[in-house]
Amino acid sequence: MDGAPAIRVHDLVKTFGEVTAVDRLSFDVATGEVFAFLGPNGAGKSTAINVLCTLASPTSGTASVGGFDVVADPHEVRAHIGLVFQETTLDKQLTAEENLRFHAVLYGVPRAQRAARIAHVLELVGLSARRKDLVATFSGGMGRRLEIARAMLHTPAVLFLDEPTIGLDPQTRSVMWEDILTLRREEGVTVFLTTHYMDEAEVADRIGIIDHGRLIALGTPEELKAAAGAESILLHTADDAAARLTLEASGYRCTTDGGRLAVEAAHAATALPAVIALLDGSVLSAQIHEPSLDDMFLHYTGRQIRDQSEQQAFPPAWRSRR
Repeated sequence: MDGAPAIRVHDLVKTFGEVTAVDRLSFDVATGEVFAFLGPNGAGKSTAINVLCTLASPTSGTASVGGFDVVADPHEVRAHIGLVFQETTLDKQLTAEENLRFHAVLYGVPRAQRAARIAHVLELVGLSARRKDLVATFSGGMGRRLEIARAMLHTPAVLFLDEPTIGLDPQTRSVMWEDILTLRREEGVTVFLTTHYMDEAEVADRIGIIDHGRLIALGTPEELKAAAGAESILLHTADDAAARLTLEASGYRCTTDGGRLAVEAAHAATALPAVIALLDGSVLSAQIHEPSLDDMFLHYTGRQIRDQSEQQAFPPAWRSRR
């Protein structure tokens, strides 16, 4: 992730009448980085992507992608990006290969390179065996993976993904992210995604939290979670009041969390044996709690991001992979 930033945004504003959808955004995205815009529906994520992809003009401020200004050089910007929209834009009456061939012609991929390039991107997203099948026969997840393959066909420098996994089941989302990280690794592409899924944002190298059109926090997942609070040990003891007095007398900071005694610790797993020993057998149960992205969003905005009717977590094994 060396060299000039792949994306540069400075004081970007986009208004629609009296509504300010994007409010003085400023940030850089490094070349080769996976960068996530995390925020609830209506936060301004899609509007920001539309400006960066030259689908909307900024009201004020500046933005560049791949070194090209989105206002002064829109054609160069479009030539150097791939874009996957929230809604599918595939022709379902064509095969996977036909969809890709049509895109290759539109983007001027040289005729001599088209077949090899189509075969390569289909292999990257695991759809080689379905290349001759109509898209109408594809599942939702397969369709999204084909759209990602299509977006990568002309070897873009930056891949924009606007809520790419919305409506997909957790297992399909995991597979799709394996494909995207493979693309980053093998093609060197910079990935800019928007999402309101907490676990999905954790795939990114850095996260920008956007709310009401404003960037309210920026950092790695680890940095943002650390800012949300310390790790803690959640205890249920034979006498929580007595246990709290003992722990506080030894210098621990204690609070109550959901009816359990919460003991703050910089490294909860390391501190756990000492805490148990200090309470001399009165501990009935203990659990380590690490700050999550949910805690982080609550810390910065004062409210939860998740819509309980939509939120779907990745399988536990996926969360540690980045």
